[in-house]
Amino acid sequence: MTSTDTPTTTPSDLATTSEIAAGVAQFLSPVVRDLEALVVNGKQAHWHVRGGSFVGVHELLDDVVDHAQEFADTAAERIVALGLPVDARLETVAEKSTLPTLPDGFQTWQATATAMVGLIDAALVTVRAAVTGLDDIDLSSQDVAIEIERGLTKDRWFLQAHVAV
Repeated sequence: MTSTDTPTTTPSDLATTSEIAAGVAQFLSPVVRDLEALVVNGKQAHWHVRGGSFVGVHELLDDVVDHAQEFADTAAERIVALGLPVDARLETVAEKSTLPTLPDGFQTWQATATAMVGLIDAALVTVRAAVTGLDDIDLSSQDVAIEIERGLTKDRWFLQAHVAV
């Protein structure tokens, strides 16, 4: 490779890279916040589930929480890898999460599973918006959102199977 073959970065490339990062952050930051809210609410549900299927739902909620934390980390790291910060502080998550409020106190295993399915459904709306929005911005970031969607859908299925008739 000669010196004339060396790729160079132009100011317009930097603007494009900056624009891509901003676009990715626009779609993945809400995903991070909703997933962090799912983590906190999933633990709350885990501690307060009661009834005949307690053990199954209790243990499944640990998996849901672990997966949501891993997904949030993956999405946040994608944003940071592109050079932008992520705001997932407790105050920001509480203010900007799109998840519904989880009932307070002890709940039956049926109510817990149903509420958690509702939380995952709300998170999936945000994730699917990211999948769609990232299609024209950055395919690698879209892959992150697709993988998160795939995992959340599986966790939703496991929870939904507990209350299906």
